[in-house]
Amino acid sequence: QVQLVESGGGLVQAGGSLRLSCVASGSIFRNNAMGWYRQAPGKQRELVASITLYGSTNYADSVKGRFTISKDNAKNTVYLQMNSLQPEDTAVYYCNADLTITNLGRNDYWGQGTQVTVSS
Repeated sequence: QVQLVESGGGLVQAGGSLRLSCVASGSIFRNNAMGWYRQAPGKQRELVASITLYGSTNYADSVKGRFTISKDNAKNTVYLQMNSLQPEDTAVYYCNADLTITNLGRNDYWGQGTQVTVSS
């Protein structure tokens, strides 16, 4: 059974920083890519940042220069360092992983979400 467990969300003032972590566990044969999405109230879920097996990254325009995604392949862990946070960054942040699982093949997995609230 595959699990994604997120941590690091919370309440922060505008201009502050938070670091999110997501650990994937299970019979992972290959970690193809991991990323972070977010969903604010009344809005659709959107991609924040992603990182591939080989380290290629992709960021939403709204977070470029403020957020940094990184990973530890050996630990199947992805991080999201969020700096200069603004109230519009308030959302539930979800970890996503594109994993190849032993005897199950390749599939997409989601974490349970962690709340990030930025006060003005």
